[in-house]
Amino acid sequence: MLKPDIDSIFSITSPHEFQRTALSVFNYQASENEVYKQYIKSLKINVDSIVTLEQIPFLPIQFFKTHTIVTDKEETKNKKQETSIFTSSGTTGTTTSKHYVNDISIYEKSYRKGFEHFYGNVENYAVFALLPSYLEREGSSLIYMVNDLIKLSKNKHSKFYLNNIDEMIGWLMLREQFLLQPENFGKKNILLGVTYALLDLIEKQHFTLQNTIIMETGGMKGKREEQVREQLHATLCNGFGVNAIHSEYGMTELLSQAYSKGNGVFNCPPWMKILIRDTNDPFSILATNKTGGINVIDLANINSCSFIATQDLGKHHPNNSFEVLGRFDNSDIRGCNLLIE
Repeated sequence: MLKPDIDSIFSITSPHEFQRTALSVFNYQASENEVYKQYIKSLKINVDSIVTLEQIPFLPIQFFKTHTIVTDKEETKNKKQETSIFTSSGTTGTTTSKHYVNDISIYEKSYRKGFEHFYGNVENYAVFALLPSYLEREGSSLIYMVNDLIKLSKNKHSKFYLNNIDEMIGWLMLREQFLLQPENFGKKNILLGVTYALLDLIEKQHFTLQNTIIMETGGMKGKREEQVREQLHATLCNGFGVNAIHSEYGMTELLSQAYSKGNGVFNCPPWMKILIRDTNDPFSILATNKTGGINVIDLANINSCSFIATQDLGKHHPNNSFEVLGRFDNSDIRGCNLLIE
């Protein structure tokens, strides 16, 4: 089966192009991804009968904990020395997911183009990264992405802050004053932080930020009690003196991210799409404004699996935006910016 062209994935401009490319990726992975192939076979699904996105079977995300999910084993075998392995976070004793990425350039292209799609040129930002739980372990795809964005920003204040919070506050406030000057119009700061660390920060100091985007990700990591989104964002808005809290929705098993610029409403880049499945019938896709399980189509995942049934609960809106409303009962607690409502 011929592998779809990577450039065609990142040049999608319409729903028609997305569906055509997604069905091409599906046929390729149904043929060349052994785990996905066997999963489809076990469901007694005829691959040739799949002609719409809603008919595509989505691989349960738990398979990344128990299987090596790769498409075209020979290609992965030949690139064994080049393969990156991203791992999920997890509590002690839990099994973590592993995502084998045999072409890291695809991941780089995905998050770079995704960031640019929503926020423009990263060189217009200073990236302040407050991600302690991620920095303290190996194999985080988020750390890989943020580290690269820090480098691409070409800003001396862009870096990870761990035990040097006072230094971060000092540079952040200095940059705020710098960005008030007319010649710096269009430039901003981004403070990207794991949720509990952002709460720790505003307990240390109250801010009034005019030129800084606050972007939360990763949840509480067991450090604090979970909060409903509205309550959490109201607390963060008040503590940072901003009107909205941005969020990033991504996970170890994906190579693309959705972003929210406020109110917990996320949008996907053109090569990513969310479908909502019925919680009682996982093979039935719900209409808009209905709550169910989040299925993700991530076409950047061409060398793994692009069709993943997550353990997240959400709701799809008519304009193709979506909300994350929580997690299925008994699913593992892990980073993805998931707050139970």
